Amino acid sequence: MDIFGVLTLIGGLALFLYGMNVMGAGLEKMSGGKLEKILETLTSNPIKAVLLGAGVTAVIQSSSATTVMVVGFVNSGIMKLSQAVGIIMGANIGTTVTSWLLSLSGLQGDNFFIQMLKPSSFSPILAMIGIILCMSKKSDKKKDIGEILLGFAVLMYGMESMSGAVEPLADVPEFTNILTMFHNPFLGVLAGAVLTAIIQSSSASVGILQALSVTGAFTYGSVIPIIMGQNIGTCVTAMISAIGANRGAKRTAFVHLYFNVIGTILFLVLFYTGNALIGFEFTNEVVGAAGIAMIHTIFNVFATLVLLPFTKGLEKLAYLTIPKTAEEQNQKEDVFVILDDRFLSSPAFAIEQCHSLANQMAKITHEGFLEAMTVLDEYSEEKIEDVIAKENIVDTYDDKLSAYLTKLSSQNLSYKDSLKVTSLLHCLTDFERISDHSINVVENAQQMYKEGAVFSKKAKEEMKVYSTALRDILERTTNAFVDGDEALARTVEPLEEVIDELNKTVKKNHMKRLRKGKCTIELGLVLSDLAMNYERVADHCSNIAVYMMQLEDTQLEEHSFTEQLDAEESAEFTKQLNEFEKIYQI
Repeated sequence: MDIFGVLTLIGGLALFLYGMNVMGAGLEKMSGGKLEKILETLTSNPIKAVLLGAGVTAVIQSSSATTVMVVGFVNSGIMKLSQAVGIIMGANIGTTVTSWLLSLSGLQGDNFFIQMLKPSSFSPILAMIGIILCMSKKSDKKKDIGEILLGFAVLMYGMESMSGAVEPLADVPEFTNILTMFHNPFLGVLAGAVLTAIIQSSSASVGILQALSVTGAFTYGSVIPIIMGQNIGTCVTAMISAIGANRGAKRTAFVHLYFNVIGTILFLVLFYTGNALIGFEFTNEVVGAAGIAMIHTIFNVFATLVLLPFTKGLEKLAYLTIPKTAEEQNQKEDVFVILDDRFLSSPAFAIEQCHSLANQMAKITHEGFLEAMTVLDEYSEEKIEDVIAKENIVDTYDDKLSAYLTKLSSQNLSYKDSLKVTSLLHCLTDFERISDHSINVVENAQQMYKEGAVFSKKAKEEMKVYSTALRDILERTTNAFVDGDEALARTVEPLEEVIDELNKTVKKNHMKRLRKGKCTIELGLVLSDLAMNYERVADHCSNIAVYMMQLEDTQLEEHSFTEQLDAEESAEFTKQLNEFEKIYQI
């Protein structure tokens, strides 16, 4: 092979790996975190776990990605090791889909339909459709589909380039002599494992083997150990991912390794024993791309069928490798462990995890503020301590989530995911501010208790209406955020306007009482501060509701919400406003 042939081979390999990466990224974005969510929730049954692992990997075209995701699940406590075993087995089966797609390049025949099935025929069409969709500015979904098609077309073009570059090597004796060494099973396994460990993708390394097969230098007997080694080599990605993770995640990576090593040993022992006793005639036959795909599939299905009944054994083997420590048994659950950096490569799922924690933060904020309000009527040091404790917890949620979302924002996010991250960051800030106001409220309660001050009967009545309206808006906002209920979020803004008017009325009436000497200046300052805190909480609720609505309407501005309503929306807004005004009257 001359220098130009080598350059063509390198270029083809680069395009092949790049295309696989682009296609996988597009498929991941297209799934929008749904596949990972399915893996997280539907793994109670081992057979179901295998099918799910195979299905998800077939879609995202990477067993390494699936396994790394599972390592992350176990590390964050979302999934138990027993659930992970089945998914890992299924992932190995799912990854064989890529090799079957790549085997299309080996189709032979003059029939028009057979010719159209060849990558050299349909790849340009897919590339053109893909680039048109990618240039479309209207839809993220279309861009994701375009990215998938482009990635697949580039992958196939890279495969064709590699095959074309190595084809002349069939007539080079030195090249065929090098390949004869792979007839040694140990060297074959080692070569396959090293190649896959370097590029960290069994799909890609099998694809490279399929490209080399056009030289006719590989036989079934020589590629079988190489393919076994490739399956072992793909474990490197999960092993690297487990570095720095907890012991459960490390066990998951070892389960993946043991599954492939034990499967390889069993398969090779049976194959070579059978060949020695019976003599398989096909071992010396030249293997093509389809034959390699078939061996890849047979091995992974075989290993899964044989080892599936022994999932408990694989689990025990992992525990023998990394025993459970006393500290691990007594370790308290850390809710923030689900903010795993491994999930950053799957932004849609990472956002789901953040939203799950943000929901908990919203509920704690809601509970803390309501409890702070009760202290005004029934003073209790225990309740005050509980409010302070809840506020500290909310601060921790805000710090952890904001830091993780900031890291997530630096990833390659779709426009929709970028909006979600921005909206979530804003909402976190508002919930944290509401929690801060709960501390202000208990400080008002402490001051009144210390001074023995009591509101006048009229002030109590007014604050009761104000407090009820505030509880209403806080509950609507929290429920809308947690449930993702945009319709409920739309009811927050009219109620916020009513609360603004209540705030003005309370302050105006307070000034009248102050002038008439029915209220002391000190107590008046407490009431004014309390009313201000209530009004600020309503403002934060309004912000959260508008951020939610902005996800559906990106043109919406939070500071001029009412001005942007169309006639129908304005009529509904006015109707709701009138209803709230009737309920909350002073």
